Amino acid sequence: MAKKLVIKVTAGADAPERCSQAFTVAAVAVASGVDVSVWLTGESAWFALPGRAAEFELPHAAPLPDLIDSILATGRLTLCTQCAARRDITEKDVIEGVRIAGAQVFVQEALEDETQALVY
Repeated sequence: MAKKLVIKVTAGADAPERCSQAFTVAAVAVASGVDVSVWLTGESAWFALPGRAAEFELPHAAPLPDLIDSILATGRLTLCTQCAARRDITEKDVIEGVRIAGAQVFVQEALEDETQALVY
């Protein structure tokens, strides 16, 4: 099993099941002791802002704010630099613990030894 999991979330409220699946897998991996790095891209970028995850609803799914909290407890949550810029989101806007970084950092993380990358 990979010792590190990098998950790129491309979906938000526009594709709620895919979005929820990504965060659920990340939270389960964190709970299992896996080193997890979640990347917010595309419409999921909005979840880097305070209160936005609370607006997300999907029947029979864990609440998104709870999943994000569990990821932030021991994992990493990164907002894509270009996605942030396209939405006028800056480092002062995001919830505590979220970093903003670009494709070079994503590629570096995804290519590390014993790492599995997933895209949702």
